Amino acid sequence: MRPIPRKPALWEALTPIVLAAAILSAGVLVLDGVVPIPILLTLACVAPAFMALRLGYRWKDVEGGMLDGMHLALGATVILLVVGTTIGAWVQCGTVGAMVSYGLLVLQPSFFLPAACLLCSIVSLSIGSSWTTAATVGVALMGIGAAIGVPAPMCAGAVLSGSYFGDKMSPLSDTTNLAPGIAGAGLFEHIQAMFYTTLPALLIALVLYALLGLTLGADTTGYSAEGITSLRTALGQAQHISPWLFLPPALVIALALVRVPAVPALLVATAAGGVMAATFQGEGLGSILACTYSGFTIETGNVAVDDLLSRGGMASMLDTVALVLAATAFGGIMERAGFVQVLLEALLRRVTSVGGLVTATIVSCIGVNGLLCEQYLAIVLPGRMYRDTYPRFGLQPRMLSRTIEDGGTVTSCLFPWNSGGAFMTATLGVATISYVPFAFLNLLVPAIAIAYAWTGTFILRTPPDDDERVAPELT
Repeated sequence: MRPIPRKPALWEALTPIVLAAAILSAGVLVLDGVVPIPILLTLACVAPAFMALRLGYRWKDVEGGMLDGMHLALGATVILLVVGTTIGAWVQCGTVGAMVSYGLLVLQPSFFLPAACLLCSIVSLSIGSSWTTAATVGVALMGIGAAIGVPAPMCAGAVLSGSYFGDKMSPLSDTTNLAPGIAGAGLFEHIQAMFYTTLPALLIALVLYALLGLTLGADTTGYSAEGITSLRTALGQAQHISPWLFLPPALVIALALVRVPAVPALLVATAAGGVMAATFQGEGLGSILACTYSGFTIETGNVAVDDLLSRGGMASMLDTVALVLAATAFGGIMERAGFVQVLLEALLRRVTSVGGLVTATIVSCIGVNGLLCEQYLAIVLPGRMYRDTYPRFGLQPRMLSRTIEDGGTVTSCLFPWNSGGAFMTATLGVATISYVPFAFLNLLVPAIAIAYAWTGTFILRTPPDDDERVAPELT
């Protein structure tokens, strides 16, 4: 009779993490980054696999954990591939060029960053998707930012802050619906609760972007009216520019508002881009279909235009897909062998106050994002783990739902190997480590939530405790 695998000790749960960190660090620092991250992550899978076998699991169990982890990422990889086709079609048809050309007329370096953040907030709030916002409006804003001399990491940070604000606060967002479902709270009660952490984070982020914008100008970026005119002229010579080319992104927003899922909405937008490419740019069917896979390339002699318009295609996302699958395979073994559960339990045993509970929850969400590489798991696992603990501290269910969103949703894009970070890097063309310092909202939300918990500010209790400040109801 086969023995039952035993529960791992804490040191056994920590060992795969330490070894994985050592492998990734060696690949980046010692080998100068010549080894692709997906290969390093594949090597990192050896450690949890060996430890799982040592605990009594069979190879079939280990393999099943890997496949379960990768299965969770399949939705993200499908969206990645579809986004690649959408970007390729939109660049070829002139949609990206038109958004950049017209955007250059109104967006200046001094207020570009707060304007980009606010624009992405509005779009994402309307459609409920940070990924779709980044892949449409975000791509155009990256092009505009490059044209007026705004550093790409700053621009990407502003796009992310705005995109994740809307994703977190929109009732159309999947994570906004998932979190209260896990915690046992109502949807709009959950959104109410998130105002206390997310709205201040957005306002602070806008102020910080405005201050950064004051440092950007002609003297520091090379921006000039003549340069913008020259770029717009070059864009007009490379492709036919027309306001009609805004129809594909408008179509995405319209479909999202009527709750059409992301993949079919983006496929429709890709098809619309193909029609526009045939109509406005004179492209044939073969060229349009090839572009959705290989991406669009152009050589105009203008380096800025060539860099802006040579991008997209399903093939451009394959490296990112490999990264996500390797990372989630690692996370799948960690979960199957019980390593994640042991780590979360170790955190929970040290909780003696509301401040400690909220901090532990957010650390757990961030840890799951880093270990299991999937945003939904960063909401589901801590949500299940702490669901019975919050009532024992006299806290409402929406306090838990708010906290797992504060720690899980906004931090997924801060890890290069997480599906969120991999997607944003592939879509916006900026390394995760470069944009993280400027993703102000994503950094501020967890910090604000922890600060509230330790100071007793806006703690949602039931029944109220006179010793703590209770958040008033929003009306």
